[in-house]
Amino acid sequence: MSRIRSALFNAYWAAWTALFILPLAVLALLGAPARPIRAFTRLWSRGILFGLARIVGLTYVEEGRARIPAEPCLIVANHQSAWETLAFLVLVPNVAIVAKRELVAIPIVGWFLRRSPMIIIDRANGTQALRVMIDESRAAIAQGRSVLMFPEGTRGGIAEPVQFKRGVELLYAKLGLPVLPVAVNSGLYWPHGGARHSPGAVTVSYLPPLPPGLSGAEFMRGTQGAIDAELNRWRDPAAPVASAVTAEAP
Repeated sequence: MSRIRSALFNAYWAAWTALFILPLAVLALLGAPARPIRAFTRLWSRGILFGLARIVGLTYVEEGRARIPAEPCLIVANHQSAWETLAFLVLVPNVAIVAKRELVAIPIVGWFLRRSPMIIIDRANGTQALRVMIDESRAAIAQGRSVLMFPEGTRGGIAEPVQFKRGVELLYAKLGLPVLPVAVNSGLYWPHGGARHSPGAVTVSYLPPLPPGLSGAEFMRGTQGAIDAELNRWRDPAAPVASAVTAEAP
């Protein structure tokens, strides 16, 4: 049954995405206006989450949402599947996501993502990629948007320890913003590299924010260490689970 549901969802994904060809053409002719493109990108993401909920039975719950700062902040989250990349467009609508260049190569979706609140970097360019990330993050903040980064650089399994790349420390130091660590367990239901999806509820846990101005060691303990400790709840089924409010994509 899981295999059939996954196949149906993958077909739904393709059909839903194809519906955006016409908006793409119209928006391109209009000069790619930013606000409508962002609205269509969020609509696409909501549709994918809706398909996951209705076809696969995969929803999500949020814990600690009240911890999201009212002002722009740096959000750092672990990365286990494609789920969180698209879900954060809905969870935190006014966010600029730091994403690798390969993501915008996806047909149709890539066109919208490149022109949406995304900060696209080419990791092969090293120092240049860091400069682009910092400059575009500052531009997003000036527009009142938070910045979201997956500091691991690639997706990992639920059992793997969280290991941040060094670039997130530099970004934290340069931006001078509060930091919101976020832990997700999407890998339990949408494993990296697989087309199979399982029913359940992805947990998105917003952890206590950190102030700006911390040392590198303090920053890493408060983000990487806190996220890794939170993931132990799902690595160990016997660990107590905090109360949460169920959220299903509209």
